[in-house]
Amino acid sequence: MGSVKFLTDRVAVVTASTKGIGFAIAKRLGLDGASVVVSSRKKKNVDDALTALKNEGIECGGVVAHVGIDEDRKKLINYVMERYGKLDILVSNAAVNPTHGNLMEVTDSQWDKLLSVNVRSAFLLTQEAVPHLEKSGNGNIVFVSSVAGYSPIEGIGAYSIMKTALLGINKSLSQNLARKNIRVNAIAPDF
Repeated sequence: MGSVKFLTDRVAVVTASTKGIGFAIAKRLGLDGASVVVSSRKKKNVDDALTALKNEGIECGGVVAHVGIDEDRKKLINYVMERYGKLDILVSNAAVNPTHGNLMEVTDSQWDKLLSVNVRSAFLLTQEAVPHLEKSGNGNIVFVSSVAGYSPIEGIGAYSIMKTALLGINKSLSQNLARKNIRVNAIAPDF
């Protein structure tokens, strides 16, 4: 007997989803029946991920998008709506860590990059997605944080701060969006 595909007729978008945790999440959602939209900054990565997902029998599409760029976030959500006409699940996975070492030696440009991709883009992409998630009647948002958000890890202090901020966004949005029937959660993978 085959497995139950409890996400049939659901549409999910997963950021930074062509490798690693993001790809594993996209694949799992697809194997559970969801149509999945993957994204990456690199076209080759999107193409490779789409090939792998289609080989698993997963309905999928892909967008070359850098979530730190306003136009790319809009392009990603517009693609989902044009192709599928709805959005049920947003997985915000994109993250960077351009610095290792002493927290007090983080440069302005490193700090700005961390904040832009790890925090700002997650919130702003959520803003783009919420009207569509609300229409689904049962929307879901999952932020990919880190254990570093709960307990700072030496050498990646700035990254830890960003993941703590993401947990704050998660807590605030979970209260704010509950009345719209949108569930908001975070996962915190370890290294």
